[in-house]
Amino acid sequence: VQLQASGGGLVQPGGSLRLSCAGSGFTFDDYAIGWFRQAPGKEREGVSCISYGGGSTYYAESVKGRFTISRDNAKNTVYLQIDSLKPEDTAVYYCGIPVSERLRKGCWRVGRRDFGSWGQGTLVTVSS
Repeated sequence: VQLQASGGGLVQPGGSLRLSCAGSGFTFDDYAIGWFRQAPGKEREGVSCISYGGGSTYYAESVKGRFTISRDNAKNTVYLQIDSLKPEDTAVYYCGIPVSERLRKGCWRVGRRDFGSWGQGTLVTVSS
């Protein structure tokens, strides 16, 4: 299983970014994909998740209305559109898949221990 996050960068508060998560080595359209982030000195937290077919999504309260998750299974890619960026969004963003095969298709649990196969993350820095 390989997951590669990309699209991070330095943006000013109020700006936007689109992150991408490309997957390979597994049946991509059979798995939910979750986006997590980890700020310096803090634990990794789940911010969004999309079910295997895209019909169900999850957002953490702190990002609702600003983050939009989507997926293109033909391209084995999940996207995270981030708008109205705030300094507190600064973190390394990772994507992962559920560790439980039984729960692989959905976003029933989006805790840091519920997902794995983390690839290299992408750094988002929000600063003026």
